[in-house]
Amino acid sequence: MGQIYDKTIKSLATALQMRQLRQNVINANIANAETPGYRAKKMDFEGALANAIDREGLGKMHVEHKDHFLMGEGAIGRVQADVYDNPEINYSNDGNTVDMEKEMASQLQNSIMYNAATQLINKKLAALKYAATEGGR
Repeated sequence: MGQIYDKTIKSLATALQMRQLRQNVINANIANAETPGYRAKKMDFEGALANAIDREGLGKMHVEHKDHFLMGEGAIGRVQADVYDNPEINYSNDGNTVDMEKEMASQLQNSIMYNAATQLINKKLAALKYAATEGGR
């Protein structure tokens, strides 16, 4: 049987997972806003996901090492998030680097993007369901 899920559905599923991880990073920053010496974290995955989408299914190559480019079948599902100390920092008197306004804005933006990806994947799955049940009538 052929692949039922195309590159779009795989990409959206991975994006949903990464957005959930980003939400966890943002929530940790917000929870530690009053913790002396806490360094705010930031997470990026969009570049890695875009590269994996471009390289999905290229040839027969399949790599497992984390430092190699993601290529071949399943590259999209192996995307890793890059979590690091936020370089855009403003130190408070106690050494904390959490900017609550930026974190709240990031949380809202991430939530909107998560909801958009959820709606898109639901539409793709609805189209598959329609094709399987009503398409032949």
